[in-house]
Amino acid sequence: MQLPVLKIDGTPSGKNVTLEEGVFGITPNDHAIYLDVVQYLANQRHGNAKTKDRSENSHSTKKLGRQKGGGGARHGSLKSNIFVGGGRVFGPQPRFYHTKLNKKVKALARKSALSYKAAENAIIMLEPFVMDAPKTKELLKITTAIKAGDRKVLYVLPENSTNIYLSSRNLPQVNVTSVDEISTYTIMNARTLVLVDGVQDILAERNMR
Repeated sequence: MQLPVLKIDGTPSGKNVTLEEGVFGITPNDHAIYLDVVQYLANQRHGNAKTKDRSENSHSTKKLGRQKGGGGARHGSLKSNIFVGGGRVFGPQPRFYHTKLNKKVKALARKSALSYKAAENAIIMLEPFVMDAPKTKELLKITTAIKAGDRKVLYVLPENSTNIYLSSRNLPQVNVTSVDEISTYTIMNARTLVLVDGVQDILAERNMR
């Protein structure tokens, strides 16, 4: 699959790049994508939710009423879960949500996600550019010029650029990441991928191993 490389003003640079068929043209594996996305979202969870059970409640354990003659159940203390302020039964406890996934499955998921974007013609190739200072208007101008749309645009850079990243922070529908930090989730969550020229070669090299 060949794509033209655009300048930052939206005009063709005259260069065409060929996307690796083994990375951008495979038959997508939906289950691999599902496993990788579920793992990514699970790894974002902190698992800090915590409630107190009756053993941790600070109420007194004094017996509430006489053993016989009171009618109904004999409640042990105010710590019982049926009272307001009592202990919680089967409440959430701190836990570790992180899961593991085989490297080959993760690689297959990334290639499947990239293949989906290629099949949807949702990949734009952009020539390398730099920003001397964070300029939100400048990045918005580039996004508009290359017709990347106004919803969920993901710029993928060959390496981190602080100025480009800072320029995107006030644009809620534009995200910037490096090729080292790209994941199946970020690819699938984006409507349009803007790959800076050179990224496609790095992705092909890493995912064809």
